[in-house]
Amino acid sequence: MVAGRSGTQKSGFALFWVAQMNLPTLYFSADMSAFTASSRLASMATRDTTEMVEAGMAEGGKYRQAYLDALASSNITFSFGSPITWKQIDEEIEAYIELWDAYPEVIVFDNLMDFEGAESDYTEQMAVMQGSTELARDTGATVILLHHASDKAWEAKSSPWNPPSRDQIKGGLSEKPELSLSVALDPTSMAYHVACVKQRMGPCDPTAQRYTTMICEPEYTRFKRAEKRTIIRAPQPADDWSPTKVLLGS
Repeated sequence: MVAGRSGTQKSGFALFWVAQMNLPTLYFSADMSAFTASSRLASMATRDTTEMVEAGMAEGGKYRQAYLDALASSNITFSFGSPITWKQIDEEIEAYIELWDAYPEVIVFDNLMDFEGAESDYTEQMAVMQGSTELARDTGATVILLHHASDKAWEAKSSPWNPPSRDQIKGGLSEKPELSLSVALDPTSMAYHVACVKQRMGPCDPTAQRYTTMICEPEYTRFKRAEKRTIIRAPQPADDWSPTKVLLGS
């Protein structure tokens, strides 16, 4: 699970993640259009901004062909439409097997609350979590599920750019996955914080106080390593320092 508050680039992070893995992926999206998804992938591949990609696609000719060529090596198959239904999932997986004679290795659901009936019904959300677990077991695929964290918690107001703790993930549904990541974006510095709030077979921090930081580049749908800052402190006066004391080990 990847969870975060509204506007924290969850979809962009998930898309970048699976694009970097470049494994056979089936991506269910209720939020993105086909054009948006294609533009983001082409932007990642060419390092042109999504605005440049959209303009080139509209221009046509060699520009459009260049972006289509950049998408040729992508292993991501999309299914668009809202709400996401289990009938749609079954049909898409059947079509995927018909085409590739194999299950996808990664399945992404963007997002939990876009499943039919799961907008606010906790029971239905739990059913989706259970169905996702069974899907992972039956297909052997890694299932990535995007979900929302509360925007009404005190921490959302006092520290909005820190990853939400596990208890702020709506419905307490972060308990079910093998791994739950909490994400947050600082729009002033574009620092992207990722905390591991649940990990069944490894260390985690449910409070999300410990996190790693990347730099988000939304115009390219890319995330990169944050440069380490070197802090240089001014030398402090040594009142009782002397070479003799150093040599004597005092």
